[in-house]
Amino acid sequence: MSVFDNVVKRFSDLKEVINLKDDDLKYLLEPKLVSQTELDVDGEKFSAWRIVSNRALGPGKGGIRFHPDVCEDEVKSLAFWMSLKNSLLGLPYGGAKGGIKFNPKERDAKFLEKISRKYIDAFYNVLGQDKDIPAPDVYTNPQTMAWMLDQYEKNVGHHEPGMITGKPIELGGIALRGDSTAKGAYLVILEMVKTLGLKDKELTVAVQGFGNAGLNIAKMLFADNFKIVAVNDSKGGVYNQEGIDINELIKFKEEYGLVSSFAEYQAVSNDELLEMDVDILILSALENQITTKNADKIKAKHIVEIANGPVDYDADKILFSKGITVVPDILANAGGVLVSYFEWSQNRTGNILDENYLAGLLNERMIKSWYNVYNKYLDLDKKVDLRKAAYIIALERIIKAEKLRGNL
Repeated sequence: MSVFDNVVKRFSDLKEVINLKDDDLKYLLEPKLVSQTELDVDGEKFSAWRIVSNRALGPGKGGIRFHPDVCEDEVKSLAFWMSLKNSLLGLPYGGAKGGIKFNPKERDAKFLEKISRKYIDAFYNVLGQDKDIPAPDVYTNPQTMAWMLDQYEKNVGHHEPGMITGKPIELGGIALRGDSTAKGAYLVILEMVKTLGLKDKELTVAVQGFGNAGLNIAKMLFADNFKIVAVNDSKGGVYNQEGIDINELIKFKEEYGLVSSFAEYQAVSNDELLEMDVDILILSALENQITTKNADKIKAKHIVEIANGPVDYDADKILFSKGITVVPDILANAGGVLVSYFEWSQNRTGNILDENYLAGLLNERMIKSWYNVYNKYLDLDKKVDLRKAAYIIALERIIKAEKLRGNL
């Protein structure tokens, strides 16, 4: 099943709950803008996309990823999820996403700058602070955003820092953005622990993915006395029943670029990590990590999706039948886009706000969003999972906006 097939199936399940006609369903699922091209970099060709899923609530908003598996189906799905995420958080954004199909790990900084600038040359006319605002995603970072901002401003002939977020501080970024995705997930996990009455025991955690989000969430939970027993990255993983010293593992990762060779701990495969009997499994890698092939083997009591779409449609049903709580991506990883909103707002108004004030807003919005979703789940007598509860909240806001515009 393609990633977008998962989106369609999840959406169709909610049609009767939110009283949608087939034509309305089709309209909401259809991207509002699909831009695709082939980038020519030093004679090589690379497929690239920018897709806007919905604009009912505001301009498009979503990251740009560099990855060898990027495809239109994936970008379209990610753009749709961004629409839901931004709506769920109450942000004045639609949803968008972009990507370039190549492996950035095999390229040097000079090439990465060239391809970043080529991307903007191809798509600058559909981007802008009031049109569509990119941000970092898989294998892109503040430096990528800096190159893209510079190229955009060269193309349009004026300064417009609000056209992109996740920038270096010197170019209008904010310090809070660096670990905001992980911080949002951390706040949601703490509220989940409190709400579900889990704090009376030492909680064990496995973390799939040790990039920016995975590394930072592991660091935050470790500092808060959660026992991290397993961690992996794209090259392998490590396990220790007594708990991993995350700070030491981070030092090793920074020095050697991977976690799997850390000799103090036992090696663990990706499948073994996913199937561990832990209290919390954090998914911070890529899509479709839990499917019908392994859902029956999942023993974690609670799953938190920091990656986008790591549990597919059919696996969700299996996990729900097993009583496993899944905190959906559009809630768990929303801290990044929330802080991007703070950055965009400052860029547009010129009003620089105190970092402590913004950190307080992040806490407030993420905690409120957890309770909005959990209370909707309770209102529906726990007959749906947390994902469907979150989707209903997000879709109701988008649908209302589309009806007010006369589109539905």
